[in-house]
Amino acid sequence: MRPWLRRVGVQAPPDAVLRRFVAHEATIESQRWRSYRDVLRGVMRGIAADFQVALSGSEEWLLADSLSRWPPFADTIQALRRLSTRFSLAIISNTDDALFAVTQERLRIRFDHVITAEQVRSYKPDKAHFQMALRRLDVPVSGILHVAQSLYHDHVPAKALGFRTAWINRPSLLAGRGLAPRAMVTPDFVFSDLSGLVAALEKTKSQTKRGGFARFGGLCGR
Repeated sequence: MRPWLRRVGVQAPPDAVLRRFVAHEATIESQRWRSYRDVLRGVMRGIAADFQVALSGSEEWLLADSLSRWPPFADTIQALRRLSTRFSLAIISNTDDALFAVTQERLRIRFDHVITAEQVRSYKPDKAHFQMALRRLDVPVSGILHVAQSLYHDHVPAKALGFRTAWINRPSLLAGRGLAPRAMVTPDFVFSDLSGLVAALEKTKSQTKRGGFARFGGLCGR
């Protein structure tokens, strides 16, 4: 959004823009169902209104059109490859099928299950994603580890349904919450990135061979 902000003459620190994104996204997703592209269109409209800027028709889709170009975090691709050698991987995404399909190409891995907001017609923190995951994976909830950054979108509903969760608490301009409203929940594990999770699971595997720890039966990532 920085080129657009400069073009319309708005001087706003990135954290102020992100806070507006969080507020508008959460509000729109709590209303009637609409595609995630349309959610992002609404977010763009809301941010423009906050800064008292008029949008052209094409500018309303700036966020939605940019999503396919968002790169994975540097550790993600290698971490997913390593995890896929030991676990069944599933995606629980708050995007549309088509939008996630582009992201999956960037991740360069096939997932065993992909569950999107478009499929369940709701957005996390609604529990529908997680309930569908339990049906599709067909394993006990004790056999799943849900891995996610957002406490609000992921850990609150996952813990309510009995999932074990690992919080990927990446550095963020909105420290401790990222692109989400604040939430009070206690994850089972905390890591600063996915590579830390992989290292911990590999350590667990070696200790399990000596009878030290139980293994995780599956992995479910956002």
